[in-house]
Amino acid sequence: MAERKTATKTATKKATTTRKEADHLDAPLFDSAGARNGEVKLPKVIFAEKLNTPVMHQAFVRQMANARQGTASTKTRATVSGGGAKPYRQKGTGRARHGSTREPSMKGGAVVFGPHPRSFAKRMPKQMRRLALRSALSQKATEGRVRVIDGFAIQEPRTKEAADLMEAIGFDDTTLVVLPAPNLVVTRSFENLSGVKIILARNLNIRDLFSHTYLLLAKDCLDLLEETFSRPQRPKASTGGGGDAE
Repeated sequence: MAERKTATKTATKKATTTRKEADHLDAPLFDSAGARNGEVKLPKVIFAEKLNTPVMHQAFVRQMANARQGTASTKTRATVSGGGAKPYRQKGTGRARHGSTREPSMKGGAVVFGPHPRSFAKRMPKQMRRLALRSALSQKATEGRVRVIDGFAIQEPRTKEAADLMEAIGFDDTTLVVLPAPNLVVTRSFENLSGVKIILARNLNIRDLFSHTYLLLAKDCLDLLEETFSRPQRPKASTGGGGDAE
């Protein structure tokens, strides 16, 4: 009896877990006017990735480091101009001894251990970067922050139409709008809205996902994301059938 109860609890737990995993892949679908139009199934290969926090952190640190210009520069005693003459005599003044006005301790002098131009770039394998991106997208889906829209019916650049669309969908925080291809009309309509950023699907990155609460995907982006960021399919190892024939 006890074994039967344990088996029932285990089966119920597995069913509940499976249901939860399936639920977060169903994202709300909206039409071009912002009206709810059912749900759409998100690609499992992208939005069902197991959360990998260390890889996401590494990808974020890499992107922030690669964005640094590294152009800060200071002059040493060898490069600062002037200072050829001794500022005052060695003895008899009661002041400290100085041989140049360009010493680090003098006003207008050189800088000790100051920054010089350098590269802050960090390398990271492409598959790890894609894993981090899939983890971040899966986290957005699990939290219920992904919305899908059929398309944009904006005929000419108008910020009011973009604002009304965002309000109709129900966004109350920063939103990342993902397009499958460049669209000047849509971009010009959204660019004046604070907290909203337009990005192409192929340019999706970990920093923008972290800095925006919601994700609004054009429906055409789903296949593009699956094609671009999915886990590569490795060929299966062939099993050699070298046994003796009977």
